[in-house]
Amino acid sequence: MKELSNNRLGRVASPKTVDFIERPVKEPGDNELVIQIVSSAICGSDMHIFSGKHPLVQLPVTIGHELSGNVAAAGKAVTRFKVGDRVTVEPCIVCGKCDACLRGTYGYCENISFAYRNGDGAFARFITVKESNAYHLPENLSYNAGALIEPMSVAAHAVRRAGIALGEKVLVIGAGAIGILVTALCRQSGAADILVCDYSASRLAMAKEFGASVTVNLREGDDLELAVREMTGGTGMDKTFECVGKESTFIQAMTALRRNGLATIIGIFEEPNITINAMRFITHEIRVQGAQGYCWDFPIAIKMSELINLERLVTNEFPLDHLQKALEICFDPQAESIKVIVKP
Repeated sequence: MKELSNNRLGRVASPKTVDFIERPVKEPGDNELVIQIVSSAICGSDMHIFSGKHPLVQLPVTIGHELSGNVAAAGKAVTRFKVGDRVTVEPCIVCGKCDACLRGTYGYCENISFAYRNGDGAFARFITVKESNAYHLPENLSYNAGALIEPMSVAAHAVRRAGIALGEKVLVIGAGAIGILVTALCRQSGAADILVCDYSASRLAMAKEFGASVTVNLREGDDLELAVREMTGGTGMDKTFECVGKESTFIQAMTALRRNGLATIIGIFEEPNITINAMRFITHEIRVQGAQGYCWDFPIAIKMSELINLERLVTNEFPLDHLQKALEICFDPQAESIKVIVKP
């Protein structure tokens, strides 16, 4: 392990301020892998943390959890991987002992956490993970695409929970990476019409590439309610996905639904307390559910990457030492970034 003696990890020390910490790379446990990171992508949750407004994360904290790389060291009980293997990583940490874990629904673990919240973020040279959290990266996928298996898994989990059926009409609110991937997976699942709204023309153009039927540019004054009426004949959408995390978009996801429609909420709400007309839930019998993370979704995401060009989402790359700039560009509307990759 001498060649792995130093690790450099980026963290958010205070709102809008990145620093780095250095520490030795520990020997892997019996069932652990040390991964030398090649590509690590910035997630929307990283942006909330960088702003100091993530509702579940306190600063300072290491960040980064969308990654791919090579196995640099393996514990003596590891059987599925060897040094040099290309991998992507499912970064959640579960207890394996609660009722949900014992039933196999580990996404509902009572003690679920993520590697970055425990000081092992992916904006680093190395990360140590359990063998069970690693997946072989297919040779046809680049390391950048491999880092995007994690957000693909988030989208797959949401679309699977929504139960998209052949012929359904779907609204996706927000054309960031998750919204675009939800769009692509809804198309693959048989949705007939997919309406996507956002404030960015370039993101909406990308959503079109990934399967949107119609896009609504709210910055240019496009009328979302009119677009919903035209697509559905006035009855409302079968399913909606909220991929932003604001009170206004939550309400849009509710009001765009037909009677007995289903809204799936994916966005992270910096301001979690919202006000909505509760009578709509009664008069229209609409249903709302959340979608967080993944549970047995990584293998599905890897398989779906054969059909969906993840590399196309990458708009910017930065070295690890420029992590501050990489995060800042995510907030720059002129940059029109979608997925920003950090290369340790």
